[in-house]
Amino acid sequence: MMTNKNNSTLYTGVTNDLKRRVFEHKNKLLEGFTKKYNIDKLVFYEVYDEINNAIAREKQIKGGPRVKKIKLVEEINSKWNDLYDEI
Repeated sequence: MMTNKNNSTLYTGVTNDLKRRVFEHKNKLLEGFTKKYNIDKLVFYEVYDEINNAIAREKQIKGGPRVKKIKLVEEINSKWNDLYDEI
């Protein structure tokens, strides 16, 4: 899950290369939602061995209310730090 500097907009996605994908968002290399809303901070992620499980989880998170997304982030990253350097 990624957000902007104010933590006001959340983005959830799935990728097979998290480091590359976050780099693309940080450097505005991709057109779309993340560029439009300046989404460039990784605040939550999960790792899956099977892509189908990752996609199912992405859909579950996207379909949930914002309050649940915030809770997910705060359970592992209460200060909403950028986790990019950890991956």
